[in-house]
Amino acid sequence: MSERPEPLLLRLPDEASLRQMFHRRYGARHELGWGPRMRQQNGYFTPDDVYEALVAGLVVPGVRWLDVGCGRELFPNNLGLAEALSKRCRRLTGVDPDPTLQENPWVHEKVQGGIDTYDGQQAFDLVTMRMVAEHIDDPLACTRAIARALAPGGLAVVFTVFAASPMPLLTRLAPMGLRHVVKSWLWGTQPKDTFPTRFRMNTRSALQRQFAAVGMREEAFLRLDDCRTFARFQSLHQLELWGMRACRALGWPYPEHCLLGCYRKPSAQA
Repeated sequence: MSERPEPLLLRLPDEASLRQMFHRRYGARHELGWGPRMRQQNGYFTPDDVYEALVAGLVVPGVRWLDVGCGRELFPNNLGLAEALSKRCRRLTGVDPDPTLQENPWVHEKVQGGIDTYDGQQAFDLVTMRMVAEHIDDPLACTRAIARALAPGGLAVVFTVFAASPMPLLTRLAPMGLRHVVKSWLWGTQPKDTFPTRFRMNTRSALQRQFAAVGMREEAFLRLDDCRTFARFQSLHQLELWGMRACRALGWPYPEHCLLGCYRKPSAQA
């Protein structure tokens, strides 16, 4: 496969690409469960829908991709997309200190360790961090390693929770045992999928500052309403969606939201 010397072209997902990803993930209109159907009726795409549509547009044939903190899944609720992108890219390396990395069937290369000690040798066009930034102990060491891993002109995509949203605030106060119980009740997760949180790079200004410190600039940023806290419970989920629509009508931010930032390493000519 040929080299890709040109930088990745960043296009934020539009309505058409979001709808395409929605149906790829949840099925055709007549196959939708009550949750996706309810979200469709309210004109709402989840933060994961947006992130997956963005990454799907970036992973073109020939891309060299590093996923940080992937654990056992690239996209936990979109296995079809994980398989398709794993086959499409030229190289897919997963870096994660957790042993669940060994269960990941999609990455071509597994590096069990922290991103701060990984030397990517400017070998990647794309670095992604999906729900990882909240667990980082040393943000500057993390962004330095990302910059080392990216080729000139390369792109980093960070998808994470906002530090001041209600659920992250509650998470800081709860002991780990209680987090396991709450996450299992709300989202059906397993204890091995819950990790200590730090929230040291979970605001836009913190991300801008940490990437600017390694010479990278913010190229795009999205604030994504997160109406998934009660997504397993039909009546409560409907209330979330109504609350989101009310906030939008009033011009208020929805309290629970995620951050999606894209950061560019300067090209060799810059």
